[in-house]
Amino acid sequence: MIRGLYTSASGMLAELSRNDVTSNNLANVNTTGYKKDTAVNSAFAQMLIQRVDDRKQTDISQRPVIGTLGTGAIVDEIVTIHEQGQLRESSNPFDMAIAGNGYFVVQNDNGTYYTRNGSFTVDGEGYLVTSQGDMVVGQAGPINLGDANDVVVDGSGNISANGENIGTLRLVTVANQQELTKVGDSLFTGGQVVDGIDGQVKQKFIESSNVNVITEMVNMITTMRAYEANQKIISGHDNTLSQAMQVGRLR
Repeated sequence: MIRGLYTSASGMLAELSRNDVTSNNLANVNTTGYKKDTAVNSAFAQMLIQRVDDRKQTDISQRPVIGTLGTGAIVDEIVTIHEQGQLRESSNPFDMAIAGNGYFVVQNDNGTYYTRNGSFTVDGEGYLVTSQGDMVVGQAGPINLGDANDVVVDGSGNISANGENIGTLRLVTVANQQELTKVGDSLFTGGQVVDGIDGQVKQKFIESSNVNVITEMVNMITTMRAYEANQKIISGHDNTLSQAMQVGRLR
């Protein structure tokens, strides 16, 4: 019975973690380039159940097996889903999206990062930057547009203004996307990257998050139902233990 308490408690903790992941996904449904997460559960080792009296038999093969008993669950890892979000057209010539597999490269004082968030702008010094002020990296370093007008970006990331080439975006592909680590603001780090993308750059487009609101709401409801079920099981075990203690006192 005590084992049942621990099993249900582990289930409640796992559902709390799943709920946190779902809540974070919903909070970022409008975040450009955001990639949703999902919690992956794993089970503790199962126990083989046999009747108490059957354990007295010396021949193990003659002991009838009732079945197995789960001993709990835990969130094994949080996995990021890197599938592409919907591309939405905009009127900003500095908005860019990647149709296909690949990442923009940006840098700040803390290092170099990868992102699918192409909602760029130009700072006071003429550099192409993200909405957080991180420098957008080109093949020759940070891209300076100066006071250029009529900026055009082609599918390969080549940037031109007034018919003259300004630079080329550095675009990379990650060999194993699950090796990427989120650092916030739709930025990733880690993984083995190679230059080039399996797709094309689309100017005046931005990539929406890949969060499906309906799916996440269903996940949240399912999580809460599972949490409540474990809660009721613990309450039932508690009542049974309380009654057992009362019987012990009467004796």
